[in-house]
Amino acid sequence: MHTNVFSQGKGNKEQQFHLWFDPTKAFHTYSIVWNQQRIIFLVDNIPIRVFHNSESIGVPFPTKQPMRIYSSLWNADDWATRGGLVKTDWTQAPFTASYRNFNANACVWSPVSSCSSASPNSVQDSAWQAQALDASGRNRLRWVQQKYMIYNYCTDLKRFPQGIPAECKRSRFL
Repeated sequence: MHTNVFSQGKGNKEQQFHLWFDPTKAFHTYSIVWNQQRIIFLVDNIPIRVFHNSESIGVPFPTKQPMRIYSSLWNADDWATRGGLVKTDWTQAPFTASYRNFNANACVWSPVSSCSSASPNSVQDSAWQAQALDASGRNRLRWVQQKYMIYNYCTDLKRFPQGIPAECKRSRFL
């Protein structure tokens, strides 16, 4: 599973995971909680990644743009497969993805209003607007990242020879 965060037209914040299950055998729940403080990626309610709002240290965070989620199947042989080490097995084609029970709990984006519990754009259940990880969630995040993360842009010194990005110097488990 490949994740990335784009803000102001730039990504370069990839993390990849070899999931602890075969995603082709059954449906699973993939969730993204995106609020003003952080973006949390979850699989079956287990956090796999947290991208914190680090605007205070100059790291762009998508707070002034509408949300977009892309889910795709694509040939990433060149760069997104651990430097081209993992090649696509074309004998397994055609590749398909199926989705069911899609649910979006969100604010309607507007360039003049923010999403707050008092906003007319907000939905009834607004707990996600302040959602963070508790101690149990942080432990699960550590477990996933230690055992199943196969690429982290924060440790790619070949890609960032001038030094790791500023947000990588902060703990990702907070």
